[in-house]
Amino acid sequence: MSVKVLIITYYWPPAGGPGVQRWLKFVKYLPDFGIEPIVYCPENPSYPIVDEHLENEVSTIVKVLKQPIREPYRWANLISGKSSKQISSGVIPKQKKQTWLERLMLYIRGNFFIPDARINWVKPSVSFLENYIVQHNIQTIITTGPPHSLHLIGLQLKQKSTIKWIADFRDPWTTIGYHKALKLTRRSQEKHFKMELEVLNSADQIMVTSQVTKREFQLKTKKPITVITNGYDNHKVSRPEKDQKFTLSHIGSLLSDRNPNHLWLALKELIDENEAFKNAFQLNLIGVVSNDVLISIKANDLDDFVNVQGYVSYEDAIKAQMSSRVLLLIEIDSEDTKAIIPGKLFEYMAAETPILAVGPKDSDVEDILKQTNTGYYFYYNQKEAIKTQIALYFEAYQTDTLQVYPIGLKPFSRRELTAKLSKIILANWIQKN
Repeated sequence: MSVKVLIITYYWPPAGGPGVQRWLKFVKYLPDFGIEPIVYCPENPSYPIVDEHLENEVSTIVKVLKQPIREPYRWANLISGKSSKQISSGVIPKQKKQTWLERLMLYIRGNFFIPDARINWVKPSVSFLENYIVQHNIQTIITTGPPHSLHLIGLQLKQKSTIKWIADFRDPWTTIGYHKALKLTRRSQEKHFKMELEVLNSADQIMVTSQVTKREFQLKTKKPITVITNGYDNHKVSRPEKDQKFTLSHIGSLLSDRNPNHLWLALKELIDENEAFKNAFQLNLIGVVSNDVLISIKANDLDDFVNVQGYVSYEDAIKAQMSSRVLLLIEIDSEDTKAIIPGKLFEYMAAETPILAVGPKDSDVEDILKQTNTGYYFYYNQKEAIKTQIALYFEAYQTDTLQVYPIGLKPFSRRELTAKLSKIILANWIQKN
């Protein structure tokens, strides 16, 4: 007999970007462990990134329930399509460079839609799922956020029944990087904190993606918290040849605050000092890139060496990870982002391509890179160290010895992580029965 679990998620194919990958892969492997996943997601979502190819990864035997959602971003698009799309995808301009319209949109988003713009989906979802859970004998539900309004669906269902509820936090709530940019009033901030505490103290089990977030939440709740990171999957993509050029590739969004000026300066100096490096070097930026980052790159005379490709399909992103010479992993240099382990880190590790990461001190990413021997981690102000490492990578490239020797990757495979998740689901199911 299989155990049913209802997964409540906003991001589901054809959604693109990192938000969809975690539960797409969990759903793929859960049946291998005697668990039947049922997915509940919006019928007409306003996804900032779409990847039609991901629909091919959804098993035909998985039951997917869909209900309509009212998206305020659709109305915002009528006023300012570009600004609305950027804000909904997390690309928030620096305060000094925001237009009056962007400031207004952020204020409205932060103070009229708490905790986020999907709050209007909570009430109809609870109404629909309350009956479905009873009719189909569902005993465990999982909510995943952001958007954290989906945890409010779990909260209300928990209040109305004896259902077991697992709340999965792919990112933190009140300490997430963009939270401070939302121009929240004091009352709005207090409402966020209250909601967060209520969710953390009402769920039967909390799941997080990093040790930093676990330590943060342990100060707010006594409920059990388990770390299940994101991971990598085994791909059917044929491994392409390595790029002829010495390519440094960043795959994913480069936000305004994710702008490592010391890295750009190190690259400029290497170009100025080394003719061979100048002739071979290419910087690939694959994904959404903010204007602030592009301005910094131009200020360091790197224009002629940059290939900005924009968003590509998940399959093409995997190919780029494999063909690049070095992969760049950039995180915002702040206390809040220590808890963030980008999902692409694990795909990077599985690509068997050296990683050069730049981010805040005491990040879990630094520990994982050391643990797996897959790359090097630097802080934003370590220009000389960054420059030295890139030069060493380039010397290895010249002698055709640039490679990486990863160790201990298996615990980060999607199937192994799903095995860990299945134990949590079954433990809650046993308690319920």
